Amino acid sequence: MTFELTPMPPASPHSDSHYKGLVTDLSRLVESARRTSARTVNAVMTATYWEVGRRIFEFEQGGKKRASYGEELVARLAEDLTARFGRGFSLSNLKSARTFYLLWPIGQTASGQLPLGDEPKIGQTVSGQLATTPVRCAFPLPWSHYVRLMTVKNESARRFYEAEALRGGWSVRQLDRQIATIFYERTALSRDKTAMLTKGAKARPEDRVEADEEVKDPLVLEFLNLKDEYSESELEEALLSHLEKFLLELGGNFAFVGRQRRLRIGEEWYRVDLLFFHRRLRCLIIVDLKVGKLTHADAGQMHMYLNYAREHWMHEGENPPVGLILCSKPDDALAKYALEGLPNKVLAREYRLALPEEKDLAAEIEKIRHRLDRKSR
Repeated sequence: MTFELTPMPPASPHSDSHYKGLVTDLSRLVESARRTSARTVNAVMTATYWEVGRRIFEFEQGGKKRASYGEELVARLAEDLTARFGRGFSLSNLKSARTFYLLWPIGQTASGQLPLGDEPKIGQTVSGQLATTPVRCAFPLPWSHYVRLMTVKNESARRFYEAEALRGGWSVRQLDRQIATIFYERTALSRDKTAMLTKGAKARPEDRVEADEEVKDPLVLEFLNLKDEYSESELEEALLSHLEKFLLELGGNFAFVGRQRRLRIGEEWYRVDLLFFHRRLRCLIIVDLKVGKLTHADAGQMHMYLNYAREHWMHEGENPPVGLILCSKPDDALAKYALEGLPNKVLAREYRLALPEEKDLAAEIEKIRHRLDRKSR
């Protein structure tokens, strides 16, 4: 990591403009350091996932060659590695690592730097080797870019987007936008391809990723097993803690499953604030807290969560999950159940009888908020 030495203005404690210059200079320094840190972590992370994919693939080839064997192996690895390292090695991530190795082969020279079972050289960690071997050099883009590129099935298109992202310094948002708007196909059909490429290289304001966002990329936080709570305010955290306790005390039917449960839909990351299981109803309860006004988008997001939970989190014999949206804004609390996805009215009526009334939940939110407001004064 290197820093550019910039001349400092003459010291003058009485000069406000000189002080502002110092603040600007230090801000640039910190932002540069954050970006450099994010790039370093991303480089090691990308090389690690490629090496993980290679070793999984080679282990599969050395064992049984049935398709089911590979799935069983990856599922078992996901369970064991998650137990040991926490997040970052889920079933979907390990599958992505294996796919990454298969789609981006870099030959024996690079992969041979860390052959299966080798120990690192004395004085150098495995991560250090990964950071300096051709494995890292072969993948100059961040891991989030490769995750997005893996969704492009056409190899020519995938290589095109990879090359353009590297050439133009695209952020992952710009890459996502170009793929979503079939930039490759539009360029191929264009008569003036140079003009298309020049226009496509221009970033939009919404494509920009700030330095703190690079550091707090969910994929990076997951890989490092860091807690992802940077976007939650202290108020939300306090409200969730109180609501969790309140729901668990309601007759013993609520069983706590998790807080800030993360899920990935397509290439987007989401978080469920609270997740419970209701023993009497035999269903999951997804709780989403909104600090502010409830919007139609919030309701749509909850239904997306419910569809995901039905497909990925429900177990055999369970009833469909139900969503609970809690809105907390000054002097106006609101609680709303999302029951539209239930298969019949009888089940919906049973849910209504077993779950706390919405007005009681809203009153509890209001009481908690007033209590927190008094403490903060």
